[in-house]
Amino acid sequence: MGFVSEPVNPNGVATYGFTVYRNSDNIMRGYGVVGEGEGMSNNLGEYAALCEALKTLIRLNLTGEEVVVKSDSKLLVNQMNGVWKCHGGYYISKYIEAKELVKSFKKIRFIWIPREENSEADQLSRRAYEEYLSSHRK
Repeated sequence: MGFVSEPVNPNGVATYGFTVYRNSDNIMRGYGVVGEGEGMSNNLGEYAALCEALKTLIRLNLTGEEVVVKSDSKLLVNQMNGVWKCHGGYYISKYIEAKELVKSFKKIRFIWIPREENSEADQLSRRAYEEYLSSHRK
């Protein structure tokens, strides 16, 4: 999962990207725009990516399989693993949504990975940002 909050964080354009792999095969990619302006942040983008990825897994009927979510966001991984508490912020609604979506899965784990290992999702986030700019800016 990846995100972009450009040109500033917070309050820029928040986008996300994610990939879904099954047995080393890429079966789905997704990206999109969360929004622009006040309230947009990198953490909101990360949680939006997680929610969209989880919804995709539910649509693909993969809730009974072991799911491993890899993210370069220590905040997301530690909060979803219950190590850190969520004290609020722009992303609170997506955090709550993610916690509800996780209940649909039989076995799900969250693993932190370095940003360098997350380039595919980051590229998808950048694609969402570039597409947004080309359609919303002169």
